[in-house]
Amino acid sequence: MKNRNLGRNVYALAGLALVLFLLPLVSNNYWMDVATMALFYIVLALGLNVVVGYAGLLDLGYAAFFAVGAYTTGILMTEYQVPFWITFLLAGVFAGIAGVIIGAPTLRLRSDYLAIVTLGFGEIIRISAKNLEITGSASGIFGIPRPEVFGYKLTQITDFYYAMLLLAIVTLFAVYRLGHSRIGRAWQYIREDEDAAEAMGIHRVRMKLLAYALGAVFGGFAGSLFAVKMSAIAPESFNFMQSVMILLAIVLGGLGRLPGVVLGAVIVIVLPEAMREFANWRFLLFGAALVLLMLFRPQGLWAARKDGEADEKWGERRDVTSAS
Repeated sequence: MKNRNLGRNVYALAGLALVLFLLPLVSNNYWMDVATMALFYIVLALGLNVVVGYAGLLDLGYAAFFAVGAYTTGILMTEYQVPFWITFLLAGVFAGIAGVIIGAPTLRLRSDYLAIVTLGFGEIIRISAKNLEITGSASGIFGIPRPEVFGYKLTQITDFYYAMLLLAIVTLFAVYRLGHSRIGRAWQYIREDEDAAEAMGIHRVRMKLLAYALGAVFGGFAGSLFAVKMSAIAPESFNFMQSVMILLAIVLGGLGRLPGVVLGAVIVIVLPEAMREFANWRFLLFGAALVLLMLFRPQGLWAARKDGEADEKWGERRDVTSAS
């Protein structure tokens, strides 16, 4: 039965990959841009899922790491002419460092207190970008060069679609492997009961900080690609509502469930665009649709099984404690 389910999953993923690869052949530029933004949100939601879905940490300032990645690439490419692929890696590194700096003094807090502090740090990053000269102040950074791949410059919307598709696939694989590792199981135990996890020998602060930093890295990568796609960035692109929309994608899809996170990110981006013909009513209809979804599926569209995942059994405690 297990092999049969695995085979079905492989075929389903292969079919989905084929559809996504061929999408530019049957879609116009407008919907390609929407699809690219959906892929951006998939990467961001997967990164935040490490923090919220796996480790159970309510983060309301995740857009800050998105901003760190974008400004890292923007500043290095415009001011110092650093090649994009170097800035891309540095964007992830700097975002991870920012996650450690922000998380170290705050992750001893729990629940609502942690949410408030992360919201505050997210706004500090945005306001700093709005007032510092190196970030272009309120005007932001313009004229960010397009990246090149083996001499080919990415300029078309389809170029960035495929780049984001590749990043989304790599991120999905990385987050999946993290969730099914000993570290991932340690995060899940912390999410369910921090005190019990610590009694088992898991260093909860260290593991929470690792989740926060790794989640930030994915946000930094997405921010780097966002900067070169848009060619311009401004502080208001990374406001509190961005963090809310990313979190909404996770809650809507199902906390900790990767298919649900992907589905939630797609809905958050595509549904408002599909309702664009309703003009001023579209966001009201979007909100009503979300309310109905949460009423009928409060655990998310792709909720976890009640009996839990097979690799989350308490019989695996020995592996978890060794991860700490």
